[in-house]
Amino acid sequence: MPDPRACRRLLGHDAAWQEFLSVIRTGRLHHAWLLTGPEGIGKATMAFMMARTLLGAQHHDSPVGRRVTAGTHADLLVIARGMDEKRHRPRREIVGDDIRPISAFLRRTAAEGGWRVVIVDGAEYMNRTAANAILKILEEPPERAILILTTSVPGRLLPTIRSRCRVLALSPLDDAAMRAVLADMDPAPAPDQIARILPLAHGAPGRAGDLLAGNAVELAALVAGVMDGTVGADGGYDIAEQVTRRENGFSVFFDLLCDAISDRTRNMALGAERGRAGDPHPARLALLWQDMVRLRAETEQFNLDKQQAVLTALARVSGI
Repeated sequence: MPDPRACRRLLGHDAAWQEFLSVIRTGRLHHAWLLTGPEGIGKATMAFMMARTLLGAQHHDSPVGRRVTAGTHADLLVIARGMDEKRHRPRREIVGDDIRPISAFLRRTAAEGGWRVVIVDGAEYMNRTAANAILKILEEPPERAILILTTSVPGRLLPTIRSRCRVLALSPLDDAAMRAVLADMDPAPAPDQIARILPLAHGAPGRAGDLLAGNAVELAALVAGVMDGTVGADGGYDIAEQVTRRENGFSVFFDLLCDAISDRTRNMALGAERGRAGDPHPARLALLWQDMVRLRAETEQFNLDKQQAVLTALARVSGI
């Protein structure tokens, strides 16, 4: 997917965007904003669009616009999880040392005479020290400074942080907006690929990008076989290899598996799907979903063997 810093269009979030613009027009801009919504729907993209508007960098090809794209604008500071160089993936937390540069940044006079903007992307990953540091800044906001926090899990933030932010809730994109976003990809997926991906992406362009990279259509067929019992633990090693050799294959497989379990649970609970003899009770499926979420999280968090995690998942699904 396009880098949020360089993205030229914000699609599918017109209501939230117009709300932000209307506040600017009043001249009473809140000092802190919290962008919420499911993972991958464009919260970071909107945060950078907000920053560009405040910094006068809407035109990407202008000198100031190019500085935002390049990450060299002196009045824009972006905080996110750093990379774990040993494991080649984002660190588990945003820590106090990551937040500390914000205070020094906000003490300085704006280099270009306007606003100073701080984006904290993935604020739910802040540990207690980092969260308290942000809270102190929110309690004593400096003049002409804006903090923009993004989160997929607002419940993980301190209530005192949430209460000091103006919330913009972003919703999943409709199919038309999703098609437009995917058409902007380089290279753009073929129309038939987009048609197959849309039902799996749940209105999240970031998820769609992961699904495309992970060959989601093939993995979706594999998950369907796991769920209906035609694919089971007997061929587990072949399946595990198919999953883990793909880029993003592990995360895509577990996303699709959890979705399939969730859909089956919901449909059975509502009576939309008639149970067969021997089918598990919806409550058991709900516990299985929790088990799969935990298995994936622990595997990624502690850098465990992904093939073994897939084998474990297959065994638990086939054994229920």
